[in-house]
Amino acid sequence: QVQLVESGGGLVQPGGSLRLSCAASRSIFSVNTGQWYRQAPGKERELVATITRSGVIYYAGSVKGRFTISRDNAKNTMYLQMNSLKSEDTAVYYCYASGNGWGQGTQVTVSL
Repeated sequence: QVQLVESGGGLVQPGGSLRLSCAASRSIFSVNTGQWYRQAPGKERELVATITRSGVIYYAGSVKGRFTISRDNAKNTMYLQMNSLKSEDTAVYYCYASGNGWGQGTQVTVSL
Protein backbone atom coordinates (compact mmCIF):
# COMPACT_ATOMS: atom_id res chain seq x y z
CA GLN A 1 0.00 0.00 0.00
CA VAL A 2 1.21 3.47 -0.87
CA GLN A 3 2.10 5.75 2.02
CA LEU A 4 1.41 9.48 1.80
CA VAL A 5 3.28 11.77 4.17
CA GLU A 6 2.43 15.46 4.47
CA SER A 7 4.83 18.08 5.77
CA GLY A 8 5.26 21.83 5.82
CA GLY A 9 2.49 22.87 8.16
CA GLY A 10 3.00 25.28 11.02
CA LEU A 11 2.08 28.60 12.56
CA VAL A 12 2.07 31.65 10.30
CA GLN A 13 0.78 35.19 10.60
CA PRO A 14 -2.08 36.44 8.44
CA GLY A 15 -0.76 37.39 5.03
CA GLY A 16 2.06 34.88 5.26
CA SER A 17 2.88 31.84 3.16
CA LEU A 18 3.47 28.13 3.61
CA ARG A 19 4.22 25.30 1.23
CA LEU A 20 2.82 21.88 2.02
CA SER A 21 4.34 18.72 0.58
CA CYS A 22 2.83 15.28 0.15
CA ALA A 23 5.45 12.62 -0.49
CA ALA A 24 4.33 9.26 -1.83
CA SER A 25 6.22 6.03 -1.29
CA ARG A 26 6.03 5.31 -5.01
CA SER A 27 5.07 7.00 -8.25
CA ILE A 28 1.34 7.67 -8.20
CA PHE A 29 0.68 11.32 -8.96
CA SER A 30 1.51 10.94 -12.64
CA VAL A 31 -1.23 8.34 -13.05
CA ASN A 32 -3.74 9.33 -10.39
CA THR A 33 -5.63 12.44 -9.42
CA GLY A 34 -4.10 14.20 -6.43
CA GLN A 35 -6.07 16.41 -4.10
CA TRP A 36 -5.63 18.54 -1.02
CA TYR A 37 -8.40 18.68 1.57
CA ARG A 38 -8.67 20.54 4.86
CA GLN A 39 -10.70 20.14 8.00
CA ALA A 40 -11.19 22.92 10.52
CA PRO A 41 -12.37 22.21 14.07
CA GLY A 42 -16.08 21.45 14.14
CA LYS A 43 -16.37 21.47 10.37
CA GLU A 44 -16.54 18.86 7.65
CA ARG A 45 -13.53 18.03 5.53
CA GLU A 46 -13.55 20.18 2.40
CA LEU A 47 -11.80 19.90 -0.95
CA VAL A 48 -9.24 22.63 -1.52
CA ALA A 49 -7.46 21.78 -4.77
CA THR A 50 -7.24 19.04 -7.40
CA ILE A 51 -4.67 18.13 -10.02
CA THR A 52 -5.66 15.39 -12.44
CA ARG A 53 -3.21 12.96 -13.97
CA SER A 54 -3.33 15.02 -17.17
CA GLY A 55 -2.54 18.17 -15.24
CA VAL A 56 -5.94 19.84 -15.15
CA ILE A 57 -6.26 21.91 -11.98
CA TYR A 58 -9.26 22.98 -9.94
CA TYR A 59 -9.53 25.13 -6.81
CA ALA A 60 -12.17 25.84 -4.24
CA GLY A 61 -13.47 29.36 -4.60
CA SER A 62 -12.21 30.32 -1.15
CA VAL A 63 -8.56 29.69 -2.11
CA LYS A 64 -8.51 30.53 -5.82
CA GLY A 65 -5.82 33.07 -6.59
CA ARG A 66 -4.02 32.40 -3.30
CA PHE A 67 -3.17 28.68 -3.39
CA THR A 68 -1.31 26.75 -6.07
CA ILE A 69 -1.29 22.97 -6.43
CA SER A 70 1.56 21.30 -8.27
CA ARG A 71 3.46 18.05 -8.44
CA ASP A 72 6.93 16.74 -9.18
CA ASN A 73 6.57 13.28 -10.69
CA ALA A 74 10.28 12.58 -10.41
CA LYS A 75 10.07 13.12 -6.65
CA ASN A 76 6.67 11.42 -6.23
CA THR A 77 5.55 14.57 -4.45
CA MET A 78 2.56 16.88 -4.63
CA TYR A 79 2.64 20.42 -3.28
CA LEU A 80 0.29 23.12 -2.11
CA GLN A 81 1.74 26.63 -2.11
CA MET A 82 -0.40 28.82 0.13
CA ASN A 83 -0.03 32.60 -0.05
CA SER A 84 -1.92 35.48 1.55
CA LEU A 85 -3.05 33.18 4.32
CA LYS A 86 -6.08 34.11 6.38
CA SER A 87 -7.26 33.00 9.80
CA GLU A 88 -10.03 31.03 8.13
CA ASP A 89 -7.41 28.88 6.41
CA THR A 90 -6.56 27.36 9.80
CA ALA A 91 -7.17 23.62 9.55
CA VAL A 92 -5.56 20.23 9.29
CA TYR A 93 -4.57 19.72 5.67
CA TYR A 94 -4.67 16.27 4.12
CA CYS A 95 -3.44 14.99 0.79
CA TYR A 96 -5.33 12.33 -1.10
CA ALA A 97 -4.45 10.26 -4.14
CA SER A 98 -7.29 8.52 -5.92
CA GLY A 99 -7.19 4.79 -5.38
CA ASN A 100 -4.42 5.15 -2.81
CA GLY A 101 -5.91 6.84 0.22
CA TRP A 102 -4.98 9.63 2.60
CA GLY A 103 -2.00 11.10 4.36
CA GLN A 104 -1.97 11.65 8.11
CA GLY A 105 -2.53 15.41 7.90
CA THR A 106 -0.50 18.48 8.79
CA GLN A 107 -1.71 21.35 10.96
CA VAL A 108 -1.79 24.86 9.52
CA THR A 109 -2.53 27.67 11.97
CA VAL A 110 -2.88 31.26 10.79
CA SER A 111 -2.79 33.62 13.73
CA LEU A 112 -1.08 36.72 15.09
